[in-house]
Amino acid sequence: MRKATTLIAGLALVTLASGCATNKVGRSGPDEFAVARQAPLVIPPDFSLTPPRPGAARANDVSPNAQALDALFGGTAQRSAGETATIAAAGVDSDDPGIRSTVGDPGTTVVDKGATTRDVVAAPEGDGQNAKAATPK
Repeated sequence: MRKATTLIAGLALVTLASGCATNKVGRSGPDEFAVARQAPLVIPPDFSLTPPRPGAARANDVSPNAQALDALFGGTAQRSAGETATIAAAGVDSDDPGIRSTVGDPGTTVVDKGATTRDVVAAPEGDGQNAKAATPK
């Protein structure tokens, strides 16, 4: 039994040692110690750019609102016939420019939606974890 253990250990040692020897001799990867020369730095050509004037607006500065409108509606492109028909059906031209003043007027006629709508609008903010349903009377 002892001879078999010694023989197996010896074979394992020879196998491990032979693996290390072939790894260094049969190397096929790139040589990490080879040094390549760097190309010299090149000064770019002078394009005669004028420096910006202090306090002047930037030429490529676009407001965030204009960027958002361009992203949503495609800039100044013409609307298609479908878009034009949809906008006309929505009544874009029939809006009242002073509607905010009219809504805040105490003489404005309003429709009473009942206590439920008033309670929903007046409800405190929260995540609704403590909300309770009231039973009808």
